[in-house]
Amino acid sequence: MSLAAPAPPSTARLPGLDLLRALAIAWVMLFHSVWVGGVGPDWDGLARFGWVGVDVFFVLSGFLIGAPLLRQLQEAPARFSLAGFYVRRAWRILPAYLTVLAVYLAFPVLREDPNLESAWKFLSFSFNLLVDYARNPAFSHAWSLCVEEHFYLLFPLLALGLSGRVKSWQLLTLFAALALGGVALRGAIWQHFSALQPDRAWFIEALYYPTWARLDALLVGVLLAVAQVHRPCWWAWAQRHANAALLLGLLVLGLAWWLFRVRTGLLANTVGWPVLAAAAGLLVLAGASPHSLIGRWHLPGVAWIAAISYSLYLSHKLALHAVQTWLLPWLPELAALQFAAYVGVILLFGAALHYGIERPGLRWRDRARARPLSEVSLA
Repeated sequence: MSLAAPAPPSTARLPGLDLLRALAIAWVMLFHSVWVGGVGPDWDGLARFGWVGVDVFFVLSGFLIGAPLLRQLQEAPARFSLAGFYVRRAWRILPAYLTVLAVYLAFPVLREDPNLESAWKFLSFSFNLLVDYARNPAFSHAWSLCVEEHFYLLFPLLALGLSGRVKSWQLLTLFAALALGGVALRGAIWQHFSALQPDRAWFIEALYYPTWARLDALLVGVLLAVAQVHRPCWWAWAQRHANAALLLGLLVLGLAWWLFRVRTGLLANTVGWPVLAAAAGLLVLAGASPHSLIGRWHLPGVAWIAAISYSLYLSHKLALHAVQTWLLPWLPELAALQFAAYVGVILLFGAALHYGIERPGLRWRDRARARPLSEVSLA
């Protein structure tokens, strides 16, 4: 929100996916407001579950990266360039990410916490595997970008290796094995550290951040991509029943909410993650359909929030800290006014990063190499 989930093609935007992306980033930012003591008691109940927004972004990434890549491998495998894929992803991710990292490194006064991990962990995207969270929590939301980078690195290789070589039942078996393996792995990790109770933030470091523990949502997104590309009849049927998928997704999300009522518990960290991923997958399936309640209307402002969501994600903790430190002392103690200040500055920071760094980076990418039409949705 990780999320640099790619936007739908500009010529055929999907308002349902824009809405999900906008809601996800808003939810994540509410959750991270804990760094400044929250943004008011009226939002505490909703903010507590806000980390779910990252899993929505993971499903979106799996789907929106997976579908065009799989379609190109199906239609014109000889035209697919692995190096070209990595270059496009680098131009999409790195300019804004490196800019924010430079701010964190150069201006400690702007950090939401004074203590920051070594730069090489961020530059190598190994932060989520090597973080000492209790001592160095600044810019900790970069963990999800690390997970996404690992996905961008490995998924094209797996797709190339498996393309045309496996049958549907074999692929489904692989997905099921990975999901069940994740349940077993997280269960074993939880049992191990719960028994030892080491003097460190082991839940974050061993269960919440590592890539191998967070594959469920990405797998669901890729499964949707496989269905869209290789099972078009099923996909068309599912799109016609998108409202049923939406309702079911909300019900499953409620089940996930119940499973995660103790967020650090064994139940949450075994079956909770695949249930949550399934809920997010159903919502994305509904959002991808123009026939669904959330995919039918272009709501004002939603597309813009979705477009700048990556920059918002990168910069919002800096904005929260700036409001708390320098603006709040000058404002009256009115909850609505203070909340508006947080929202306004967060949007200002995100828009500045998006228009000043992110979009110019995309323009440079497009100038460097003209993209075939089949690859437009990788943008």
